[in-house]
Amino acid sequence: MSKKIEYCDEPYRDADFIESLEGRTIRILSEYLSPMTRLEKDKIKSTILFLGSARADPTNADSPLYRYYWEAEELSYQLAKWSIGLKKSKGREFVICTGAGPGIMEAANRGAERAGGRSMGMNISLPQFQNPNRYITPGLLFNFHYFFMRKFWLLYKAKAVIIFPGGFGTLDEFFETATLIQTSKISRKEMTFVLYGEEYWRQIINFDKLVEMKSIAAGDLGLFRFCSTPRQAFNYLSRRLGASFR
Repeated sequence: MSKKIEYCDEPYRDADFIESLEGRTIRILSEYLSPMTRLEKDKIKSTILFLGSARADPTNADSPLYRYYWEAEELSYQLAKWSIGLKKSKGREFVICTGAGPGIMEAANRGAERAGGRSMGMNISLPQFQNPNRYITPGLLFNFHYFFMRKFWLLYKAKAVIIFPGGFGTLDEFFETATLIQTSKISRKEMTFVLYGEEYWRQIINFDKLVEMKSIAAGDLGLFRFCSTPRQAFNYLSRRLGASFR
């Protein structure tokens, strides 16, 4: 009696392998290649990245973060409207990008939608599931398992980073972006870096003390610009980005 041969799926169809420790490299690679392919297909050449607290509530006027939600929405609206008016020969420039969640992220996607522009969301899978906000352009939502791959794609296409008030995650994103520019892993000439809400940030981080203690150089404070109103931020960003676009 002949022995029955059991056939298994091809390795790329083998869910047990893909989800295994040995399959981690494949999972990481897919989080690099899939977004690259989709961004190329949509001809997205550059982005403006909004970062900030997921806890900014647009319905609670008593919250200290309430005003920042609506100022982020307005700034995103102005930038998206400005970007739409640019003459572009190949691809989409300065597309609004966020971390896809609620709060400041939602506000930025919302503002871009109000302007009639496209916007992206880079979501992360968490134990406490983060629902992507509903203002992200269909087809431009990206979901990541690995934080470091999400961070890569948040910054890779960015020509400007605007960091609104936030907590641990926002602080992490601020310091990582500042370090990448400080160490020239991101060119100072090619990145416009804004800390939005000077009053908030100067209370949270004692920048002058860092210089006094020689933890950073005085010149490092020039890595970013404080802006505290949508109009001020828009004027600065559109001037800087418009100069690099020409």
